[in-house]
Amino acid sequence: MRSRRPNLDLAQGRRRSRLARICYYLMLGKTPGRWPPRTLSSSNLMNLMTLFRVRTASLTALLLALALPTHAELRLRDPIPVGPQVKVGQLANGLRYYLQKNGKPENKIELRLVVKAGSILEDEDQQGLAHFTEHMAFNGSTHFKKHELVSYLQSIGIKFGADLNAYTSFDETVYILPIPTDKKENFETGLLVLEDWAGGLTMNDADIDKERDIVLEELRLGKGASDRMNKVLLPKLFNGSRYAERLPIGQEDTLKHFKHEAIKRFYRDWYRPDLMAVVVVGDIDPQQAERMLTAHFSKLKNPPHERVREYAKVPVRADSEALVITDKEASSNAVFVRYPVQTARDEITLGDYREHMVDNLFSSMLAQRLQELTQLPEPPFMGASSGSGKLVRGYKSFSAYAVLGKGGAAPAVAALIAEDEKARQFGFGAAELERSKKAMMRGYERAYSERDKTDSSSYVGEYLRHFLELESIPGIAAEYGYAQQLLPGITLDEINAYARATIPNKTAKLVAFLGSTTAEPAIPSGGALMAMVETAEKTAVLAHTEKAVAASLMEHAPAPGTIVSETKNAALGLTEWRLSNGVRVVLKPTDFKNDQVLMGASRFGGQLLFGDKDSFNARYANAIAATMGLKDFSPLDLQKILAGKVASVRAGMGNYSDSVGGSAGSSDIETMLQLVHLQFSDVRKNPDLYQSFIGTQRELARNAMARPESVFSDAIIGALYNNHPRVARVARPDDFDQLSLERSLDIYRERFGSARDFTFFFVGSFELDQIKPLVATYLASLPTPDIATAWKDIGIRPVHGVVKKEVRSGSEAKSNVSINFTGQAPYSEAEQLRFHAMLEVLNIKITEVLREKLTLIYGGGLHGSVSKIPYGNYSIGLSLPCGPENVDKVIAAAFAEIDKVKRDGPEQGDLDKVKKNWVQSHDKAMRENGYWLGRLQGALIDGSDPASILHYAKDVEAISAADLKEAARRYFDMNNYVQVVLSPEAKAPDARQALQQPGAALAH
Repeated sequence: MRSRRPNLDLAQGRRRSRLARICYYLMLGKTPGRWPPRTLSSSNLMNLMTLFRVRTASLTALLLALALPTHAELRLRDPIPVGPQVKVGQLANGLRYYLQKNGKPENKIELRLVVKAGSILEDEDQQGLAHFTEHMAFNGSTHFKKHELVSYLQSIGIKFGADLNAYTSFDETVYILPIPTDKKENFETGLLVLEDWAGGLTMNDADIDKERDIVLEELRLGKGASDRMNKVLLPKLFNGSRYAERLPIGQEDTLKHFKHEAIKRFYRDWYRPDLMAVVVVGDIDPQQAERMLTAHFSKLKNPPHERVREYAKVPVRADSEALVITDKEASSNAVFVRYPVQTARDEITLGDYREHMVDNLFSSMLAQRLQELTQLPEPPFMGASSGSGKLVRGYKSFSAYAVLGKGGAAPAVAALIAEDEKARQFGFGAAELERSKKAMMRGYERAYSERDKTDSSSYVGEYLRHFLELESIPGIAAEYGYAQQLLPGITLDEINAYARATIPNKTAKLVAFLGSTTAEPAIPSGGALMAMVETAEKTAVLAHTEKAVAASLMEHAPAPGTIVSETKNAALGLTEWRLSNGVRVVLKPTDFKNDQVLMGASRFGGQLLFGDKDSFNARYANAIAATMGLKDFSPLDLQKILAGKVASVRAGMGNYSDSVGGSAGSSDIETMLQLVHLQFSDVRKNPDLYQSFIGTQRELARNAMARPESVFSDAIIGALYNNHPRVARVARPDDFDQLSLERSLDIYRERFGSARDFTFFFVGSFELDQIKPLVATYLASLPTPDIATAWKDIGIRPVHGVVKKEVRSGSEAKSNVSINFTGQAPYSEAEQLRFHAMLEVLNIKITEVLREKLTLIYGGGLHGSVSKIPYGNYSIGLSLPCGPENVDKVIAAAFAEIDKVKRDGPEQGDLDKVKKNWVQSHDKAMRENGYWLGRLQGALIDGSDPASILHYAKDVEAISAADLKEAARRYFDMNNYVQVVLSPEAKAPDARQALQQPGAALAH
């Protein structure tokens, strides 16, 4: 269970579900995801910032259902109808419901209980109890005793955390329950679970008290630089609104000492049917589902004296203000400009829908301009975003954000303001709009073509947002029709008028610097920060200049090779071609998706073929080559050329292998193969882009080690491999002194100047006759000069014996325990299954015992792998975040569970839960292109039989408790492990100290 951090600022467009969370977590230094949240590494920050303004991903999430005919004449004042793909109803008690039959995946139903009650409704003595209530939903109810619910759901194949989950935000709480329907009674039981969550929680006093420690551990996990900085930032972002005082995780003192009646009062007041919706999407009969749902939820009653459910107001900022917030553990430096909030209009009419299309086009064009600046030799920032987006329910604002490079705040502020001003004063060009229209239309087309192959969970997201935010749900057929009629009529003049009206002009604003106490150049004062903005606003700007780009990737296709032989594998549905240049191609046409083709290619080789003096050049060759672009085209040029197409390719080297990966829409396979050909023949060299890359990497590396998590990770790798120079650790700024553009590209070209011994796999929606001439043209023509295609063992081995190390880093009272077991082991597919089954049953026990029984942790567990390269070996990592006072208890408890399995074997019930989940997951994955591609490539690398995919369920069923007992004895060698413990360097400051830390300054 998790408390979801709110959407604070930079989210854009008509669909919040993914982009908004990315943007908010960017600011917090985390990534959105499933339970528990994981920390965002600084190396991923640029990728997320680039993704921030890209709309194609959000479009794919929003265009998902069947609805109206595309030829219907549109009147912009007409309301947007609810599409026929979903039945929306309401019970007499006010509970809403959404029902949709959907066959992907088969034999599965996605259930959600949505409650319009979150942390914003908490009374003073309830801060954190909306989220705490969510926890209590798994601690006993009318029909399920404590622990009985999770155990039952695991027994039918549902994995706690990965499948079964929940989240709490400012204004809602959502319970997530996927149900397999291989047994008819499962759906009935699933509805019973939702009914209990809605109105039947036990709220036993003893259970409440026991859950306190778990919630406090979750709160502890969230502590750190981001949390401390947000305590200063949020009141200003929300301009004194109640939202700043009601973060979902709550107040530590309240969580420790609240009275039982306080949480029962919250449940009684706000968990009521008129504030609820139930969503049911999947392999169901909608009419039967409606009858069953009515029977379960009609009995719920609203309280006789209902409290009024109101949404908090966000005051409009009247005056400008500057804010400087620093923390010694901050892993990046950023500037943020937030303009006054505005009332957000709900999407009610077709005119509203069209306006959102205009906003999406505007935003994508502005994003591309900001990205161009990151490719300068001395870029003003490492990544940036600018635009208008939702803040919280009913409010939006325009904001700009930049992750700073070595130049600091001044060039970033100047560039952000200048690009906004260029767009406001001069607008965009026809070529920019045409590219954005192409990309948008391709997104609609692709979503429409996949309308019968869309996963139920995607539909569920739409219906949640319809209930919570009044997002329209006309269905993809209708939306595709809207796009066909509305998009061509959006003119450049209209876009530019929208830019003038949307981009603020010298209005009140909040300007914030967020960064490290060691930020370089010097940290600006609040007054200096505001002066940067005011100076930038007064600086004259010139219209954006657009460089013409080619219309296509290749002027002429290469001279084709030939396909010299063909073999078939009927059992797996595979066709294999041998090409005239020796390259091997394996193809599996599927009907899993209608517009998706995945490609992967592998061979042995890799970075370790190169000597120690080339260590860093080999390690960064992939990234440097990707930064250069292809042929005469920079990466941004390639984006422009590929506008309206769905095709991407990446190439890289691991330690022991070379690989190429790619994906395309069915109509863009040729474009993907052209990109492959260019990867092997025409990677360019550009010193300016290299200079920009090195500057960015140095800045990321300089900030990385400020994070305790990075210090901890670095210590683990160093201890485990005795500081071996060829094992990658957290980068340092001076590492990049060892890089050479010329040598890095030479290494890349040496490996990818030859396609010798590559095997290409294609899985997806294509016909063999369609792809055959393309393969002959672009793959059979690849150069294949002689090259080393075997991996090299240079003797990298983990240390032997028991090694224990403590690392002190971080000012918060939080620790982390890492224990790694390694050793030699023969590799086989059967052994892989036994190994991972052993880890899974132990993870069940870690949750049951360390979390639920002993309340020592919130999250944690085991992961591991068995590999045959460079020698038969295994590794197991145990990670257990906890309080410093509990480190010894956590280690002892984890070792005790391991010892039980070694001594007695696992409980058969736990093994059965793992088997059930695996088989169900495999059945679903057998209808996914990515799963097949991964299994086929894995079989090539491991030298195993790809046909094992067909008897997976039989192999899983053959695993016995005795097998796992033997495996535990073999793999958990208590005379050979590395234990590293992260401990705080000093006592954590209390909340008041955090707010008053040096470096925080305000200026009006």
